[in-house]
Amino acid sequence: MGLGKLLHNHAEHADEGGTIDHPRAYDIFASIGFMGARRAAFTRVAIAAKPRAGDRVLDVGCGTGYLTRILSPVVEPGGHVTGLDPSPAMIDYATRRNPGNCTYVRGEGQRLPFPDGSFDLVVSSLAVHHMPVGARPEALRQMFRVLRPGGRLLVAEFRPPANRLARHLVGVLSGPAMRHDPRDLLGTMIPDAGFRVESEGDLPYLLYYVRATRP
Repeated sequence: MGLGKLLHNHAEHADEGGTIDHPRAYDIFASIGFMGARRAAFTRVAIAAKPRAGDRVLDVGCGTGYLTRILSPVVEPGGHVTGLDPSPAMIDYATRRNPGNCTYVRGEGQRLPFPDGSFDLVVSSLAVHHMPVGARPEALRQMFRVLRPGGRLLVAEFRPPANRLARHLVGVLSGPAMRHDPRDLLGTMIPDAGFRVESEGDLPYLLYYVRATRP
């Protein structure tokens, strides 16, 4: 059994979604998975998102709140970061590490519990592949809905290594969900939700991003 299966509470099929319910183990696994460069990897994700002072930010699939804590000082003064995750264990863990201008809410990406136009920036990192395949398009439409006109979106997903052996090791450790090519995983969902894609491409540490705006 892979470590991914031990960490996840999910259905047998990779496309059926699920939650991660062991936050401490997840943080340890993530640190190992990024070979000690987790902070550098998520700092690059934060830079790609282009946060600004005063931004209202939503992190969909925030997990332990790792990215929210990186974004927190960047949006000061006056900014606020909201993390959303379906796992009560993750929300509790993140809340106990709240840096002050962050709040954490239990919920699902396809049913965002926020009014229209609530945020200036929505980010989602390593989360779309955890959503049920049928819910992913609606999750992107929800992200569009809660952004103000002119608001920005940054989605980052895992980019499998080119080497076949390395890809196999990733599958053993994390399960089949992270074997997807991110271009296949995301497909046309972002423009189909109404976004205008501004840029996309590879980031260091086996990540891939799409940055878009709500017209």
